[in-house]
Amino acid sequence: MKQSSSHISQAEKRVAFSLASIFSFRMFGLFMILPVFAIYAKDLSGVSPFLIGFAMGAYGLTQSLLQIPFGMLSDKIGRKPIIIFGLLIFALGSAVAASADSIQGVIIGRLLQGAGAISAVIMALLADLTREEQRTKAMAIIGMSIAFAFSIALVAGPVMARWIGVQGLFWLTAGLALIGILITLFIVPTPVISRHHHDASASSKQFTRLLKTPALLKLDISIFCLHLVLTSLFLVLPFSLLNHLNLSTEMHWQLYLPVILLSLGVMVPFIIIAEKKQQIRGVILFSISLLILANLGFYFSQTEWMQTAFCLFLFFLGFNILEATLPSLISKTAPAANKGTAMGIYSTSQFSGAFVGGVVGGWVSQQFSLETIYLFSASICMGWLLVAWTIKAPKNSQSYLFKVDLVKYPDSKVLADQLAALNGINEVVIIVEESTAYLKINKQLIDLESLAPFRPKES
Repeated sequence: MKQSSSHISQAEKRVAFSLASIFSFRMFGLFMILPVFAIYAKDLSGVSPFLIGFAMGAYGLTQSLLQIPFGMLSDKIGRKPIIIFGLLIFALGSAVAASADSIQGVIIGRLLQGAGAISAVIMALLADLTREEQRTKAMAIIGMSIAFAFSIALVAGPVMARWIGVQGLFWLTAGLALIGILITLFIVPTPVISRHHHDASASSKQFTRLLKTPALLKLDISIFCLHLVLTSLFLVLPFSLLNHLNLSTEMHWQLYLPVILLSLGVMVPFIIIAEKKQQIRGVILFSISLLILANLGFYFSQTEWMQTAFCLFLFFLGFNILEATLPSLISKTAPAANKGTAMGIYSTSQFSGAFVGGVVGGWVSQQFSLETIYLFSASICMGWLLVAWTIKAPKNSQSYLFKVDLVKYPDSKVLADQLAALNGINEVVIIVEESTAYLKINKQLIDLESLAPFRPKES
């Protein structure tokens, strides 16, 4: 029986959810450490504010350096071996951090955690195991799982740390990585063929050109700044809650839980405005402004419970909106056949931001004071706002892929011209070796049935 190209199949759902679980288990472990690490690390031997920040962001350094090379290597030797190798390194790093009694040992563990850089490989495996028409939906499932893992981890971290300690959190993270290996081996299907996918994999030949594209560079700067201020925040916020509000570390979840839930609910109308009303630029500028107000508010109202809670709500509202809208904007802005490379650079910028946020935030607290980090983050966001002010909203378009009949249409240029003439298609790229058309479409204008004559006949 034919599988409709308009619906994601049960097999594709299985692939998406199993890979999402591997992704989210790994990120859950990293995020769970975030709200409790700075307080834990101050009691380690050899510690300094700078080294605490370095340890906090260290995973971002190796993650940003290795994720694209790992993705390219998986094109040659296979996805699953690289994923298993990466999870083993991640588990080893977690064990090293759990066993360390010095800040230097934890730094080594965190660098090893980041060296298990399998994000790009997971997305490439997803592309191997899903049809072109359903890949965006499958990627969205992974994206939602990461957002869910982040929200749960910030609440679970302080609670779990009370029961098993921060060292126990590192051991738990190692265990989750090992569960990820079992899922990879026994639940995730093995692709018949692994090959490069322009929408999911990075290509070194495209790096320079995409890095020189101003519209994409502004978005890379945006995600860099977003994760810089996130990492910096958790160098200082736990101490503010502990020292100024007398809220013990294990009770921090009582503040995080309602604030995160409220911010997730309030963000929905803004996402609708950004996507449905085509106001994504205005929503991004609004969200960056929220981050500025939140950090300034933290600095000037550290001893006030309600003001701190309100500032935390503003921060997570802005953060969640940006975390949801920036990838969408990258997808709309990137050339049709270069989305994989654009997303690879974007993701590298994200992890680089986490590293720089930890290192520079630690340096600021050591040279000045812990609370100065709030002013540092606010100033970063002000500079970011100036960059974002020049962002131009792209055409109302989204990526769409489908197999084309190159037997019926052997001349790819003629095929591209015929597709481009259809209503609602903004851009067409034909990749002959993949027998795939990469399109940018306006979903409100296009009739997807008009693409039927260009598809191969199904048996």
